[in-house]
Amino acid sequence: MRWSDMDAYGHINNVEILRMLEEARILAFGPPGGTGAPGTEPPIALFNSVPANTQSLISEHRVKYLAPLEYRNIPASVDIWVSSVKAASLSISYLVSDPVMGVPCVKAETVLAFVDGVSGRLLRVSEEQRELIRPWAGESVFG
Repeated sequence: MRWSDMDAYGHINNVEILRMLEEARILAFGPPGGTGAPGTEPPIALFNSVPANTQSLISEHRVKYLAPLEYRNIPASVDIWVSSVKAASLSISYLVSDPVMGVPCVKAETVLAFVDGVSGRLLRVSEEQRELIRPWAGESVFG
């Protein structure tokens, strides 16, 4: 959590929550270093297994605020896993908790699709990607 993430009430602003989800997603799945300089390999190197010129696009976010996430000068706890794999998309679930109290504050889900950056065509989730995801799969945070 950053000082600038806080709103006038001392809570992490809802827009900043989406940024936290994005950072958790990049840390978990890659690409290493984002699109900048090389970084460490993510636990699930999902973006390393896509063809050249592939883009990942967010098609949907669903966010449910359970309790205020108050600003603290320590990182929030974000659990992340793959909750669904379809032919051409996957869903990623998140549970964000207060790092001191352990109270769940936000549950969310993102639907992500891969697109050919040149043609704009939707790409199917490959068998290799499905294998990478399998150990990190779980139920949707929304049940």
